Amino acid sequence: MKFGETPVDDASGAVLAHGLSFGGTSFRKGRILSDPDVAALRAAGIGTVVTARLEPGDVNEDEAARRIGDAVAGVNLTATQAFTGRVNLFAGARGLAVYAPELLDRINRIDESITVAALPPHAVVAPRQMVATIKIIPFAVPGEVLETCLKTVVAAGGLFDVAPFLQRKTGLIQTTLPGTRRKLLDKTLTVVRNRVEMLEGTLVGETRCAHTISDVARAIRDWRDRGCDMVLVMGASAITDRRDVVPAAIEAAGGTVDHFGMPVDPGNLMLIGHDGDAPVLGLPGCVRSPKINGFDWVLQRLAAGLKISRDDVMAMGAGGLLTEISARPLPRAAACAPAAVPRAPHIGAVVLAAGQSRRMGMVNKLLAEIGGKPMVAQVVDAVLASQARPVVVVVGHEAAEVRDALAGRDVRFADNPEFAEGISGSLKNGLRALPDGIDGALICLGDMPRVTPDQLDRLISAFDPVEGRAICVPTVHGKRGNPVLFARRFFEEMETVSGDVGARHLIGESPELVCEVEMSGDGVLLDIDTPQALDRVRD
Repeated sequence: MKFGETPVDDASGAVLAHGLSFGGTSFRKGRILSDPDVAALRAAGIGTVVTARLEPGDVNEDEAARRIGDAVAGVNLTATQAFTGRVNLFAGARGLAVYAPELLDRINRIDESITVAALPPHAVVAPRQMVATIKIIPFAVPGEVLETCLKTVVAAGGLFDVAPFLQRKTGLIQTTLPGTRRKLLDKTLTVVRNRVEMLEGTLVGETRCAHTISDVARAIRDWRDRGCDMVLVMGASAITDRRDVVPAAIEAAGGTVDHFGMPVDPGNLMLIGHDGDAPVLGLPGCVRSPKINGFDWVLQRLAAGLKISRDDVMAMGAGGLLTEISARPLPRAAACAPAAVPRAPHIGAVVLAAGQSRRMGMVNKLLAEIGGKPMVAQVVDAVLASQARPVVVVVGHEAAEVRDALAGRDVRFADNPEFAEGISGSLKNGLRALPDGIDGALICLGDMPRVTPDQLDRLISAFDPVEGRAICVPTVHGKRGNPVLFARRFFEEMETVSGDVGARHLIGESPELVCEVEMSGDGVLLDIDTPQALDRVRD
């Protein structure tokens, strides 16, 4: 890749390395300069710009990020569309982020142009939570570097997975000694049930028995006979040796003790065994507290169907000092708290379909058929095929007919009784129909039948208010089109518009928050306003 200061006259087709503002116009970093762009720069008296230009064998940043994202995204992970050299991976299920740290390190050491960042291994993740991000640092990657990265991933069989929590049945055994308080046993039962249920499991029941090898062995066999996938044993006295009551009872029941002790505090006295394919765990005393401890790390993996080896346990020492750190919340509270890590944005869509089609004569253009389907159905089907949810359709003129044209589709309808006064009423009624918690909305026009789901998803992938991309506008060779994606922060201001005015003025008023997203097709520029335009699109 060639990088450096370039005469404007030679800059057509190059990538702008730094943003520019001149004469009321802004060109963002990463813009591919077109001939009209070069003419505008020349007219503004700008003689040189800093650009990057791909050389033979180079792979564009978005293409490189996409290919790496596709390679590393495994089970229960979804990769976003690439934008500015970045692809994010989001969880598709609640479970554990699973990957080999040494493989991640190897990929990051291939070349400085490729970076992959992830949550800690075996982190608990929720659906739509970001698990990892791929970022290409320059505007392009040498082809041989990209191939080395991809071969490394393929040879390892992939990189990232999310192991979902399974609906496992668990039995609890609590032993008693003279003086054991029932209140303590009741508290332990509640805490353990919360832990199991938090990981999608079911605590089938509890057995209380004497703290003897024979009684505990009998209870283990009973829970196994009742079909439990896992058995937990909380001793009235802490396990102090592999030959103590609980490990001896596991062996007496026909099971095997795999490992005793772990380099995690609290949780040192954890015992792991198995009976057939069912884990049997001797619990440390700290389990009576709802605060996180070493048992939670083991239980999370087992709840996701992952095996725990001796090496796995002994590798938990890094980060295993939990005694005095703030990351020891109540497990139940932690499960209910909002995720503190990035998540996929929740984007809704508003399809404006209330207009009167005045320029079409007697025809309601939204009901005009294109390829055997009403135009408004073409638009709504494209939106439904995108990531945007929910989809709100605003109706007004010939509302019943528009509803009929969309029958059976998963959309919400919003009425605009003042449709004759212009687009502003439709905009406001559509936004009001969106649910709380939405992060932004695609404002779609019902007369743009050539907009594709891929184009809509590309706008959603670009959306990131934290990084200054709060308004995402599609462009074709620098010309702006529709639909436009607005962050929720603009909804209140949209409530103030009136007449036949939409929200495009916000783009000019907040240029620092606007992200132009270049599209490969011209569907984002094509709206049907006249019979002649309708004939052309039909042809």
